[in-house]
Amino acid sequence: MVRMLVAAAQFTSEPGSVDANARRMAAYVREAAGRGARVTVFAELALTGYELELLTPGSSLLVTPGDPRLEPVLAACRETATAAVINCAARSADGGERPTIASFVFGPDGGLLTRYDKQHLYEQEREVFTPGAGDGRFELDGVRFALATCFDNHFPEVAERAAEDKCRAYLASSLYWRGNGERERLAVYPSRARDHGLYVVLANHVGPAGPNDGCGLSAVWGPDGTVLAEAAPGEAGLVLADVPMP
Repeated sequence: MVRMLVAAAQFTSEPGSVDANARRMAAYVREAAGRGARVTVFAELALTGYELELLTPGSSLLVTPGDPRLEPVLAACRETATAAVINCAARSADGGERPTIASFVFGPDGGLLTRYDKQHLYEQEREVFTPGAGDGRFELDGVRFALATCFDNHFPEVAERAAEDKCRAYLASSLYWRGNGERERLAVYPSRARDHGLYVVLANHVGPAGPNDGCGLSAVWGPDGTVLAEAAPGEAGLVLADVPMP
């Protein structure tokens, strides 16, 4: 059976530094590709850190897919012929005043494959961002992927629609912190995999993330809900697992 290797990266973002975090992401894309991965997923707001007070309308930290500060990541995708899922605070695609929490997916040629805007905002996020209105999908090497961001995953219908749309893998950029967040992570992600027959990939923060302390533990679950691979709780790094091709 032909398989595809997917990777989730966890690291501590440098607060408010798009340039530094983009360079870090580019390094992880290259490392993951060197280990055979075809796509690398990053945590929620990994491009800036989860620094909501810095991400207000008009902030210089808001990006668009064509932002030159993303070039290190695009270059890494082109050099390795792999894809990357970059979660960031983005200028609204429709020109609205408030930004969105967006996942930009860049393909093996460095071009934008899709954009997904987080639909279900969590607590204080509602004071800063506007929610997205559509589901995120892209294809790579014949595999169809779904996108979700953190609190989205607490709504079973998001994964249900992904399965109905013939997605094979479900990529989640998230922030879960030590303590209760760790328990929520274990309650939510295996269920999304098992209930909808999906490979579920979680990319989580590790260490300080705004007011939170990310617990790490990025992971991949198989369609039966079992853990296929899991990162360490307190260390930056990559977790990789195989997803069988259709």
